Amino acid sequence: MVSSGKIRILLAVLVTAAIVGIVAAISIKGSRRAPMEPVHLQLPRNIDVAMQNARFAEMRNGATVWELVADRAEYDKSGDVVYLSNIRMDFAKTRTAGAITVTAVKGEYSSKSCDVKLRGKVHVTTGTNASFDVESIDYLAAKSQFRTSEVVAFHHQRLALSAQGMELNVKDQKARFHKTINATVAGR
Repeated sequence: MVSSGKIRILLAVLVTAAIVGIVAAISIKGSRRAPMEPVHLQLPRNIDVAMQNARFAEMRNGATVWELVADRAEYDKSGDVVYLSNIRMDFAKTRTAGAITVTAVKGEYSSKSCDVKLRGKVHVTTGTNASFDVESIDYLAAKSQFRTSEVVAFHHQRLALSAQGMELNVKDQKARFHKTINATVAGR
């Protein structure tokens, strides 16, 4: 007959072997990590730095003219152009004009000229609830002006207008439409 002392020793050996086996399995499987992709392979070749939730602003005479927030900003190697995605650009209210808000899917910011090229579902809203929809528009910082040669859909109160090309002066919020203008005034 097998004594109870031998059964205890056998159980202790089995438990110890099971623990060693579990620890070995965890250490072998757990030590494998997904290989990290080198940083230079994560970014396109012409991009040097990429940031999330980037903010840009233009200041004149100590006052903020506009502030731009992008979900992602990628600086090119020359440092002159920043490629932006999911953009919101807010222009401050002035004594003569209300605030302006611009949204776009993507764009480019020139660090030299402070110009901004906005591309993809661009939507502009003014403080007087006028709105513009266009596929692409450029903000020229030196002139404080938006400019596009694309088809623009403009809406303000009862007026709906479409035109080929437009200029919008940010300072006085006066828009000038270029050609192929089609306007509709809705009845009351």
